[in-house]
Amino acid sequence: QVQLVESGGGLVQAGGSLRLSCAASGRTFSSYNMGWFRQAPGKERELVAAIWRSGSSTYYADSVKGRFTLSRDNAKNTVYLQMDSLKPEDTAVYYCAADVRHLIATRPYEYDYWGQGTQVTVSS
Repeated sequence: QVQLVESGGGLVQAGGSLRLSCAASGRTFSSYNMGWFRQAPGKERELVAAIWRSGSSTYYADSVKGRFTLSRDNAKNTVYLQMDSLKPEDTAVYYCAADVRHLIATRPYEYDYWGQGTQVTVSS
């Protein structure tokens, strides 16, 4: 079993920054692909960014490219999402997720474990 705990959400003005953290426990962290998803009211959950097991490859949604940076620290069992130049449309609940089965994973159903979510609100 893998437990994921997110932190770092909050309220920020447009153009500001936040850093989300996701701490994992349970199995060997370095064997997971890690993803950050977000879900706004009335919308489907979407993949924002993902980082693969080795940490050498990352994926970003087009909407966040150049503004968000995902990194992992396997020694601390933690993945970070640095969010800069935030926009009101980034407002959502952000979820950390772990995939232990696939080479890469971009769909919610491919992820096995989920955190409880953290609210990010960007005011205009």
